[in-house]
Amino acid sequence: MPLYEVETTSHIMIACVANEAAARDFAHANYPSEEVLRVSHRPRDAWVISKNLLGIKGLTDPCATARDCLAKAQGDKLHAVRLYMQQTGSDLEGARKAIESNMAMGW
Repeated sequence: MPLYEVETTSHIMIACVANEAAARDFAHANYPSEEVLRVSHRPRDAWVISKNLLGIKGLTDPCATARDCLAKAQGDKLHAVRLYMQQTGSDLEGARKAIESNMAMGW
């Protein structure tokens, strides 16, 4: 099944669905209050995020706290960063890296 990149007003999602209409339905089902801005068919069957572009160096073990924050925030990165800062006392940059690196590993 093809991958579709769906951008809403607050999120960018990757959905494994049959067509563009199903990708829009996926976005509306998960974030009903957000407007779909863009839907793009991904040319490959994988989604790759560069750790170098995110500023992540060295080994990246999954972080249970970051993953828990992402789950509580329902994938909302900004909210997950806030939760992570609250729970760990981390600064903004450290929290952002922890959340983004765990998003890249498919929380």
